[in-house]
Amino acid sequence: MKKVLRCVWLKKLSIDFKPKILVSACLLGKKVRYDGKIKKYDLSELEKYYDFVACCPEVDGGLETPRDPSEILKNGTVINSAGVDVSKEFEKGANTALSLTLKHDIKIALLKSKSPSCSNKIVYDGTFSNSLVEGIGKTTKLLLQNNIEVFNETQIDKLLSKREDVRTTQSLF
Repeated sequence: MKKVLRCVWLKKLSIDFKPKILVSACLLGKKVRYDGKIKKYDLSELEKYYDFVACCPEVDGGLETPRDPSEILKNGTVINSAGVDVSKEFEKGANTALSLTLKHDIKIALLKSKSPSCSNKIVYDGTFSNSLVEGIGKTTKLLLQNNIEVFNETQIDKLLSKREDVRTTQSLF
């Protein structure tokens, strides 16, 4: 009898288990954007399959909301539009994000595109002229170096297509 109950309990556990995903707090409608505005994205479909762990690397790194916009220079330094080097805050925020992924056994992140912290494809070029170039944010770089897969809000369909692979892998443990 004990073996039967144990198997039922384990089966229930794997069915109800949702893996955690690191999500940019701004995508969840938190007031953390550089300009202080709230812009919530519809992540309801994603929430069916993942438990969200919110993170804003810039705020977690010590920057305030609102704050001057920041961009990454070609040499990797992050400066804001007032010319202040905010690289240390960005690095601190990236390390906080990585710590969250380790603490919660997170393998996937959904982060904000075009952000000097979070982008996984394109960033502003460091001239504050609204010009975009290929590149990744500081947090994304650190997460990728630690085998965390990073998506942005334009790649939700691609992320949803991965859900079965993630659920199957994580429910085995």
